[in-house]
Amino acid sequence: MNNYEVMYIIKTMDEEATNAVISKFEALITNNGGTVEKIDRWGKKRLAYEINDCLEGFYCLVHFAAEAAVVTELDRVMKITDEILRHMIIRKGE
Repeated sequence: MNNYEVMYIIKTMDEEATNAVISKFEALITNNGGTVEKIDRWGKKRLAYEINDCLEGFYCLVHFAAEAAVVTELDRVMKITDEILRHMIIRKGE
C-alpha cells in the first residue's frame, strides 16, 4: 500500500450535509481496503475564483494508505459527485 493525500472542496452546505459527504469518502476508502490516517477539516474559505456559481467552499484534506485501485475508484466517484467542486489526489513521497 502507498500513502496518499486527497484535498477536496465541498460546496457550501449546512454542517450535517458537509459531514455526510466527508463520511461518504472516508467509508469509500475503508470499504475498499484502505486506511484513513487523518482528516483535516480546514473549514469554509473564500475561493480565488468562482467555481460553478460558488464563491466559497469547505476545504478538507485526508491522509490515507491504499492500493492504486482504491485511488482510481475514489477519483471516479469524486468526479461524479455534485457536491465536490474540485479535488486532487497526490501520492506522498517516501
